Amino acid sequence: MKPLSTLDATFLRMESTRTPMHVGALLTFRLPADAPPDFVQQLTDKMRDSPFMPEPFGFRLDTSLLSRITPAWTEADVDIDYHLRHSALPYPGGERELGQLVERLHSHPLDLTRPLWECHLIEGLENNRFALYFKAHHCAIDGMGAVGMVNKWLSTDPLDASSQGPWVLAQKPSANVERPKTSLAKRFSRPVKAAAEQAVGFKELLKGLSKMAQGPDSGARMALTTPRSLFNKPVTQQRRLGTQMLELKRLKALSKQTGTSVNDVLLTVVGSAIRRYLLEQQVEQPTDASLLASVPMGLARKDGKGGNAVAGFVVPLGTDLDEPIERLKQINRVTTRSKQEISDMPSSAQGQLALLGLSPFVAGQMLGILPKIPPLFNFVVSNVVLSKDPLYLMGAELEAMYPVSFLFDGYALNITLVGYSDHVAIGFLGCREAIPSLQRLAVYTGEALGELENALANEPTIS
Repeated sequence: MKPLSTLDATFLRMESTRTPMHVGALLTFRLPADAPPDFVQQLTDKMRDSPFMPEPFGFRLDTSLLSRITPAWTEADVDIDYHLRHSALPYPGGERELGQLVERLHSHPLDLTRPLWECHLIEGLENNRFALYFKAHHCAIDGMGAVGMVNKWLSTDPLDASSQGPWVLAQKPSANVERPKTSLAKRFSRPVKAAAEQAVGFKELLKGLSKMAQGPDSGARMALTTPRSLFNKPVTQQRRLGTQMLELKRLKALSKQTGTSVNDVLLTVVGSAIRRYLLEQQVEQPTDASLLASVPMGLARKDGKGGNAVAGFVVPLGTDLDEPIERLKQINRVTTRSKQEISDMPSSAQGQLALLGLSPFVAGQMLGILPKIPPLFNFVVSNVVLSKDPLYLMGAELEAMYPVSFLFDGYALNITLVGYSDHVAIGFLGCREAIPSLQRLAVYTGEALGELENALANEPTIS
């Protein structure tokens, strides 16, 4: 058995019926030109023949009394027919039908008595395509870990005929290698050791927090006055999904022109879309104070290490500003400062920062009061990069990877972006009851990119 890290165990304890803590991804593929009619069935059969699954995919949560205090993984017999499923879309097999299926699949929690993942191969997608939807519990994998998994799974060679499952991340160890056994004393000592390691970074954390709380562009200070919004409502179990795709060359051109990052540009167009959406809904006027996004930042991790390695900071998205250029300026100032402040912390302090940021959500969600306490941000916007090169699965080219994240109670919207090849795919996940017409947010984000381009047409820089 192997104990979960403190951060991974935190995500496990946040699991509830209305807020299942799994994350997912929707991948769409173009069938090869010479694909037989049963291509997806052949792919499914071959993926079922890849039975070795390293931690955490071949493991389940331990059910012993001690694991209620310190959750741990234990090896399990994987029922591959349960975890890997083959589905088909109803006619006409468009984006609407695909989205409806994935919404339903993502709304159902994972069975916590089994290994915490599912994989669905979906055929019948229009324009000679098929899809794959994969989900796993957040205590087992984070966004950067998922990206690493997909990169190891897919190939850059269109002639590569292999089709192992995304869970096959390593070679199976030799059968004659004896696994070390974990004694009861050692299991008890691990949380004590972990607590000691966390205490090491506490002094540096306090120093970093003091620095982060100073000045007008302090995201930490802004979080204490977060305005309550349409997105800060209690959530139900059912989810709604919206998707959008943006051309990377357009984003890079704006980044180069303004001297900002691509992520700053993306946050700007999201902020513009949010402002337009709120004005259209006529439920609030987003002109008094900007809504705030929590922006996760990936931390250094050992190669192949699972679980979570991420901290975050709060950024105003300028929803109180009418001009997109001013919105970009404000976002750039705060993100530049916040990233540097987190990077300057030692790794032990970064881990403490991540736990500190989650602590009110853990307590609030477990006590059922999270929607009632003042929000610390309005929604999450995260961004990861998959690959600059085209990727293939048994000769089928990956068209796009749309992230499908999770929701806290009282935080009914999550926006995740994945850069791949020559575009950025955006997944908007919302509570079905709380967020009306979610797909409009996706549409407005695409249009906001054009608005920013027009605004910058006669602006050489934003400095």
